[in-house]
Amino acid sequence: LLVPFRERFEELLAFVPYMHRFLSKKRIRHHIFILNQVDHFRFNRASLINVGFLESGNDTDYIAMHDVDLLPLNEHLDYSFPEAGPFHVASPELHPLYHYKTYVGGILLLTKQHYELCNGMSNRFWGWGREDDEFYRRIKGAGLQVRRPSGITTGYETFQHLHDPAWRKRDQKRIAAQKQEQFKVDREGGLNNVRYRIESRTELSVAGAPCTVLNILLDCDTDETPWCTFG
Repeated sequence: LLVPFRERFEELLAFVPYMHRFLSKKRIRHHIFILNQVDHFRFNRASLINVGFLESGNDTDYIAMHDVDLLPLNEHLDYSFPEAGPFHVASPELHPLYHYKTYVGGILLLTKQHYELCNGMSNRFWGWGREDDEFYRRIKGAGLQVRRPSGITTGYETFQHLHDPAWRKRDQKRIAAQKQEQFKVDREGGLNNVRYRIESRTELSVAGAPCTVLNILLDCDTDETPWCTFG
């Protein structure tokens, strides 16, 4: 599990033990990586997932891109090896908020081979949103088909969404050229050019559930993406 993260510790305290129990009950071997962005740039979910992929080691054969504020409530949800192609666990028919047909955010499983085939995610998305819409285009461009759960009858009650927008505001500002850039496909960047440094790597136990916290310093070319800062 690759979990992009910044300053949401109360959600982390709920997420790690819950997902460890959920996956252990399903007998799925797993390792939870908390990808903690500790630089002073705006939040970059996609770059954090790229870093997590590169740092996750050779003993894993697939990844789950997993939001920290989304907990699966239905034990019939499939988290197994997505051999046939990307498997979108948090499908539009089940996600409590996002219901458009090209949505692939929230929880998405991919083999490592398929993630590399897409060259990972674009590093150009600073601030909240749109990076998963661009990744959908990468998936299609790589000739892959997104699969989704079937036979799940719990509808929009399939997940618990921990996010409270009343007290945790998302960084949804669009600055200067970012307004036009957010709808473009990034044909150059991704896994091949993510720039970062690991400040520290810590093995933690949260209520008995193990995880690895990577404190990540992302780097930004302010000529290329000046919207990575507010200043």
